[in-house]
Amino acid sequence: MSSSAPPILPISNSQPPTTTVTSAGSEPPAAVRTLLTNLSESLRNGLSQRRPWTELSDRSAFSKPESFSEATLRIRKNFSYFRINYYAIVSVILAVSLLTNPFSLILLIGLLASWTFLYLFRPSDQPVVILGRTFSDFETLSLLSALTIFVIFLTSVGSVLVSALMLGVGVVCLHGAFRVPEDLFMDEQENSQTTGFLSFIRSAAAIAPAAAAAASVPQPGRV
Repeated sequence: MSSSAPPILPISNSQPPTTTVTSAGSEPPAAVRTLLTNLSESLRNGLSQRRPWTELSDRSAFSKPESFSEATLRIRKNFSYFRINYYAIVSVILAVSLLTNPFSLILLIGLLASWTFLYLFRPSDQPVVILGRTFSDFETLSLLSALTIFVIFLTSVGSVLVSALMLGVGVVCLHGAFRVPEDLFMDEQENSQTTGFLSFIRSAAAIAPAAAAAASVPQPGRV
């Protein structure tokens, strides 16, 4: 008597989908990346509007002003035209001053990092905990403000920044007073008022809250 074997049912050996866990320490926070990206774009757009440096240093266009009022008028006109170039000169002087004072540079970087990670881009549901004590937003803001006052006014950072800014402003005013602006196309003044470094500052101020809000949004593909 032959016995028939039971039919073999197909069994699917499908594996559950795996979810890749991204380490938070392997890449910067989304808010910081968004801020840096937008700031770099704004800075690049502002620098693209700078005047040719050969026009800034044209030696044939320099002459001594006849009066203080004429020097003031030249400074205003030249600042409206060479706005981006002047900002770049002041920035370079400020950077060189900080690089030649590494202690002040380290303190300033630490101060900016404290504001960035402890207040600006810290998720609202994660309070600051130091030595087992939890600090509220108001206490965190007060501590950062006190730290800023200490670093700026009670260390060498304040003197370095003030000296560099005064030197940069002096160089800009000296150039603007002796540069004759008659050959400049001053009809572009209105356009330069809404572009350049000032728009960079405004966009940076608008980016920070949006980037901080983006940090609290759950990222897809993360557990």
